[in-house]
Order: sequence, then C-alpha cells, then structure tokens
Amino acid sequence: MIPVTKPFLPPIEEYQKYLIGIWSRQWLTNMGPLASDLEIKLKEYLGLKHLLFVTNGTVALQMAIKALDLKGEIITTPFSFVATTSSIVWEGCTPVFVDIDKDSLNIDTSKIEASITEKTTAILATHVYGNPCDVVAIEKIANKHKLKVIYDGAHAFGVQINGKSIFEYGDISTCSLHATKLYHSGEGGLVIAKDPAVLKKLAYIRNFGFNGPENFVELGINGKNSEFHAAMGLTNFFYIQSIHDKRKELTDYYNEKLETLRAKRPIWHKEGTLNYAYYPLVFESEKLMLNCMEGLKGHEIFTRRYFYPSLANTLPYLEKKDFEVTDDIATRVMCLPLYVDLTLEEVNLICRLLLRIQNN
Repeated sequence: MIPVTKPFLPPIEEYQKYLIGIWSRQWLTNMGPLASDLEIKLKEYLGLKHLLFVTNGTVALQMAIKALDLKGEIITTPFSFVATTSSIVWEGCTPVFVDIDKDSLNIDTSKIEASITEKTTAILATHVYGNPCDVVAIEKIANKHKLKVIYDGAHAFGVQINGKSIFEYGDISTCSLHATKLYHSGEGGLVIAKDPAVLKKLAYIRNFGFNGPENFVELGINGKNSEFHAAMGLTNFFYIQSIHDKRKELTDYYNEKLETLRAKRPIWHKEGTLNYAYYPLVFESEKLMLNCMEGLKGHEIFTRRYFYPSLANTLPYLEKKDFEVTDDIATRVMCLPLYVDLTLEEVNLICRLLLRIQNN
C-alpha cells in the first residue's frame, strides 16, 4: 500500500534523549527550554528576527486575526484548506472570496480590488502548495487601501523569494508544523510578525494574555505548545536538508516520467524557491483525473483531491458562491504520493500506471 503521505520519523533513540531531559526537569509545557530552543533554531534557520512556536497552524491564523484587531470583511481565497476560511469566521469576521489564478493557483491579485468595500480590513492569502503569492502586488493593494495582510504559509516552510524568507512578507505570516508537513513537530505551528509590538501582542495572546502571575494585558488563549512536540521538532530539525533533498529527487523523477501525462503542474513563482511539499497535478479533465485516481486505488496507491471542493460552495456556515477558475481547477486537481520513505521504484510504478490508464 502506498499512501498519499506519511510523516517523517527520526530514529527513536534521538527523540528519547530529549524525553529523558523532560522527565528529569518535569517541565512539560508553558514554553519550556525545548520550546524556546526550537524557536531560536528556527529563527536562525529561516533568517527571521521574530517567530513564535504555537499549538498549530490554525491557532496561528486565529491569533494573527486577533493581534491585528481585524473586524468586518477579510478578502481570501476559496482554494485552500478549510482552516484558512474557518479561522476568519471563528474570529467573527466575514470571508470575501476572490477567484484564483489558473496558473499559480494562488489568489488572483488582478481581481482583489473589485472586492474591496468600506468594510474590508485585511487580505488573507494562501501560498498554495508552498508556491509564493504575488506578494508585491498584494502589498501595493494593501498599502493603497490601508489593509492588513496575513499569509497562510502552512505549506511554505523554507520557501524564499530572492534569498528572503516568504514569512517576511505581510503583517503576519503563519506556518503549520503538522505531522504531514515536510518539516514537523507532530502538532505545531509558527506565527511570524515583522513589527516587534505585534509580536509582543502575539506572545501575550499565546499565553492567555498573562503579564505576570496575577496580571492580564490582552485577551488571550492557550496557544502554547508542549515540550514533547518541541522535542520532535528539535529532533527533526537536523534532517531538514536530507528531507528536502529526497523530496526533490522524487519530484524530479515524477517530472521526468510524467512528461507525456495530460496534466500540468502549477506554475511556480519565478523568483521563489521550491520546498517540494506536495506533488499536485491539474488534469486535462475531471474524467481523466477520476480514472487515474480510481486506477491507482485499485493497486492500493492512494491520492488526494487537494483542494476539493471549493470552500466557496461547500461550507454549511457560508452562503454558497461559484468561481469560474476555482471551481474548474478543484474538479481536476490531484496530489500524488510524496514522502521521504517513498522509493524511486514506487514512483516509477505510479507513473507507469498513470500513463497506462491515460492511454486506455
């Protein structure tokens, strides 16, 4: 059986070394030494001045909305994981969807301004599959209309534009360190803010708004993460490069073998680096995509329609709305298996089956 993804797990002995320290200190959560160490290491690795390690990527988004004191309408994409939209609704704001670009699959910046109203307070855009949004165009729009910008970078760990971390863009950026991500801490997330005052506010929010044992300065939540998750993050930290290299090798092999498949890959930002987080394909037709999905499933090879369906016409708590490009792409997109334990032989099998299905 070949799953669509599988979490990377380091040698158990390396993780256990951290557990021994946790047991001896009996400091299990509340930003212990391991969580603090992980923050420092990730800041240095990503080239960031400010970064917080939090519960998960969804909480990171909710904290970002709260820290920027957003109200009213937030422009966002209908082609993303549900947390992008649900976080907006959860924080009492209204998501306003804008269609995506057919090539990058990110929010179409040429359509954003038409959706801005007097109630608009921010833009929340997703770097889909880790592919950077048009951050320059978004910044221009935000400055012109005095809007805040949040980037959902759940998939974008390690991605750069012109040697600069993708997390440097926007007022706040977030990242997921969920078990299925290319770099993970089991469960976890990151929230990044350029402005030290905003980061300080986020730090208070992460810990219930505490400013001392008996003093509160902010409305906060429990956004902290545990020493056990930090230990996984620290253990995995030393494998980031080897994980990247293996996923690149697998991706390059897919690209070579699937040259004649009637499907295309998203066009990557011309100045952005790749992190090989996913292997998405947009098929020529939904019929071909479904045939390929079912054909692979018959050989116990599992794929995922990621993202399907569009968030704009599937969520029960929102009024349904159709978008030409998003609705079309969502019906034809599929992610193939991609993880460190996947072998070139298995990729070769997947590719041979896909081409055989296509030609039948």
